[in-house]
Amino acid sequence: MHLAKFRAFIFDMDGVLIDSENLYKVIEQKLFDKVGVVIDHDEHVSYQGSSNPVMWGKIREKHQLHTPLDELVRITEETVISYFSSLPEIHPMPGVQKLLDALKERKIRMALASSSTIEVISIILAKTGLASYFDTVVDCIEAGAGKPDPAIFLLAQKKLGVPKEYCVILEDSANGIKAATAAGIYCIAFNGPGSEHQDQSAANWRISSFSEITEKLEPEKLKI
Repeated sequence: MHLAKFRAFIFDMDGVLIDSENLYKVIEQKLFDKVGVVIDHDEHVSYQGSSNPVMWGKIREKHQLHTPLDELVRITEETVISYFSSLPEIHPMPGVQKLLDALKERKIRMALASSSTIEVISIILAKTGLASYFDTVVDCIEAGAGKPDPAIFLLAQKKLGVPKEYCVILEDSANGIKAATAAGIYCIAFNGPGSEHQDQSAANWRISSFSEITEKLEPEKLKI
């Protein structure tokens, strides 16, 4: 597989662009306590990478929770927006900006495809300073479904205007990797902070540092 063949990169946000997965675990655990459901570690990990409607839909069914789904999603969204809005800045994951610069220099098209909503995505992109790198952004609302459904990635690929075989997805969660596989797009799994309990075995390539990709973008090393 030659890295030189790819003309577009599709990035997940949480756990890839920023180290946020553990922050979400804390926020969500407080919400679980608030609505009176006991979610153990393994179950909580299984929701990583999913959209709020997908996560709460599964929790309502499994735990026979009677709180309306739209209310649970609204409370979660408000809590997440409030938290990230309160931060003076958000630091990108180490090495990710250097990778974005390398891709931009090679005129590789880039998309952000996240299970978060566009409101949360906009806050994070503004506070990280990464917004200008992306040709398009897709959220779970526009796609009509959250991961592990492949809709987000398929819409991002369509909006980029690049055939699947020339696209690559960067993900960290098992649900995101399932979505990438279902979309039929080459997937690189980032084994970063917050993803240590995620099954990444279905990915085509697994990395622990973005420098592993950046180095291969050098002309003499354009080969996976």
